[in-house]
Amino acid sequence: MIAPNSAPDANCRPRAFLEYLYNAAVMRALPLHNTAAFLPPPPKGRTLVLGAGKAGGSMVQAVEALWPADAPLTGLVVTRYHHIPARPAGLAQRIELVEASHPVPDAAGLAAAERIMALTQGLTKDDLVLCLISGGGSALLTLPADGLTLADKQRINKDLLNSGANISEMNCVRKHLSRIKGGRLAAACAPARVVTLTISDVPGDDPSIIASGPTVPDATTCADALAILKRYGIAVTEGVRAALDSGALETPKPGDTAFAGHAVHMIATPQQSLEAAANAAQAAGLEAHILSDEIEGESREVGKVHAAMGRAVARGAGGWKKPCVILSGGETTVTVRKQPEGTPRGRGGRAGEFCMGLAQALQGQPGVFALAADTDGIDGVEDNAGAYVAPDTLARAQERGMKIDQYLDRNDAYGYFSPLGDLVITGPTHTNVNDFRAMLVL
Repeated sequence: MIAPNSAPDANCRPRAFLEYLYNAAVMRALPLHNTAAFLPPPPKGRTLVLGAGKAGGSMVQAVEALWPADAPLTGLVVTRYHHIPARPAGLAQRIELVEASHPVPDAAGLAAAERIMALTQGLTKDDLVLCLISGGGSALLTLPADGLTLADKQRINKDLLNSGANISEMNCVRKHLSRIKGGRLAAACAPARVVTLTISDVPGDDPSIIASGPTVPDATTCADALAILKRYGIAVTEGVRAALDSGALETPKPGDTAFAGHAVHMIATPQQSLEAAANAAQAAGLEAHILSDEIEGESREVGKVHAAMGRAVARGAGGWKKPCVILSGGETTVTVRKQPEGTPRGRGGRAGEFCMGLAQALQGQPGVFALAADTDGIDGVEDNAGAYVAPDTLARAQERGMKIDQYLDRNDAYGYFSPLGDLVITGPTHTNVNDFRAMLVL
């Protein structure tokens, strides 16, 4: 994920140029570049590091590198399988790192959450709890509420992921069906002081939504969670429904004394990464325009909207002049369509689905190239970060007998872009500021 010193020529190598911008965005969000300014001084007592997220491994290594060598430091952080970066030579391991499943929780995540809650026992007012929170923590830090099993949480999680619910809706439900999310971890740390360092992967950078906010108060309610379950037709047991209806599963709210003296620091955000990409494009001599870091909606529909902008600029009818780069971020959704019995399940994620919608709507528009990728390096559950679209994408697919409508119908972005050689594969980046989209108009 190290960007070259100089940008590839956008006209001659548009794909390499777009990948260069993606790398610039990812580099801006790496924890080692952003942590030092937010670390508190060592406390009178001990320092316990707890946390969860796809950036957990690199956040831990940043803290270990920056924390005074003579100050005690222990703890436990859970990250996604295969997301622990290689340890730099000479860096002592002081915080335990474990791996678990994402986006659907597993027994390893449950065990890690139980151990994290156990570590909060016996803390005093002289102690500091440093919480490292990043996107993906909702699945990695799973501790089902009373009346729920891990199997229940796995099914509900899958149903939420396939429903088209946005991230705030999904995490509202997750918070109320958990014994660690929605501020409950911070409450368990009392009377110690809690300082949360977080990397945002959500529109608006609301820390109560990132990883379902285990260390911050929750303004949503059990009634909100029930309404979301009803809206998307997601079943829960009668006991859980009754507990939500009665408010028995309510989360700690803003103003609760459990959060007195606590601090939350946003060390990396989607907007900062988009600005880094824009600066890289401008340094290469292109105008760069950031639409928003908070774009939500169905991925394929967002792709169509971007296509309309790209076509307008390419034809000289838009408000921006070519050559230019149009950037956006946020968290789109994919509503997985039901398929006839025996039909192979489509593979892909938000970025790939966006690219299919974009390619379909661009219809081979000359001069428009695009890349969409998740900044954690994984689009959905496959091995790609996203995909690349060029003016000849549809034509090359049609030569292979591939009709994009059919791939959209089964949400199969991976199956569409893989034969074309247009998957973007980076491996885990060890950070996560959500969707990155760049459209180059020449």
